[in-house]
Amino acid sequence: MAWIIWLAIFVVLIGIEAATMALTTIWFAGGAIVAFFLALMGVGKYVQMAVFFIVSCALLFFTRPFALRYVNKKTVKTNVEELTGKKARVTEEIDNDLAKGAAILSGQEWTARSTDGDRIPAGTMVTVDSVKGVKLMVSRIKED
Repeated sequence: MAWIIWLAIFVVLIGIEAATMALTTIWFAGGAIVAFFLALMGVGKYVQMAVFFIVSCALLFFTRPFALRYVNKKTVKTNVEELTGKKARVTEEIDNDLAKGAAILSGQEWTARSTDGDRIPAGTMVTVDSVKGVKLMVSRIKED
């Protein structure tokens, strides 16, 4: 009767993987199918659970990096995280209420918004707190 449970777990995990396509549950589905075959052969439930755990972990740790490399080949890394903490100069007043504002960073003009919601006049030097989409989230540089 344990084989029905393992088969159900396998189907649910495959369903979750098909819905998310995140390469997270597929490894556990592999462990569930091995445990399913062990249950068909009459192996004890503790051995089934141990094999499920071992096979799932092995698949996760040894094959996931290779799969991610080949599945996400079209992902372009932009290094946008490196912009956080850099200084920029406001070229158009930043006003979150009016959804306007721009800043120059490394010679490129970006749409900019204030992190704290304050208006920031043109010409002000700001620090990039984060990047959301194509917008710099900035705050004034605090003067000592």
